[in-house]
Amino acid sequence: MSTTLISSGAEATVVAAAAAAAVEVEFASCDCCGLTEECTPAYIAVVRERHVGRWICGLCAEAVQDEIRRSELMISTEEAMGRHATFCRSFRSAEEPAVDPAEQLIAAVKHLLRRSLESPRAVRSTPSSPRTGGGLRPRSNLVRTGSGFPELLG
Repeated sequence: MSTTLISSGAEATVVAAAAAAAVEVEFASCDCCGLTEECTPAYIAVVRERHVGRWICGLCAEAVQDEIRRSELMISTEEAMGRHATFCRSFRSAEEPAVDPAEQLIAAVKHLLRRSLESPRAVRSTPSSPRTGGGLRPRSNLVRTGSGFPELLG
């Protein structure tokens, strides 16, 4: 293994620019909502592999997973993506066109949060933390005797 000693800040900048140029970046557009992101070809390939050959953004991927969880019947990823894509098309056609793409993204996140808060919570088969005594937490030996504010105020 060889190491290179860089003597000036200008040389460091050139090396960093060369390293950044080596990373190839492409623009990918979400098949559901149309959001465009900069991604590496490897990341685009992984996302397409997970979503039946279609590239979808992270927000839509979460919405598709939410659609699968909320469905009463077991549905495939492809069917959930179809439902979400239909929702996105109806959402875009029902709303006035957003002047700012950030506003459109904010509205989509808001809608996703509302849907996730309204959906039933998944029941865990095991508790996330162990409990003792039939589900009761053990009590602490420390007992609060009063407020500490009078001592702090002087």
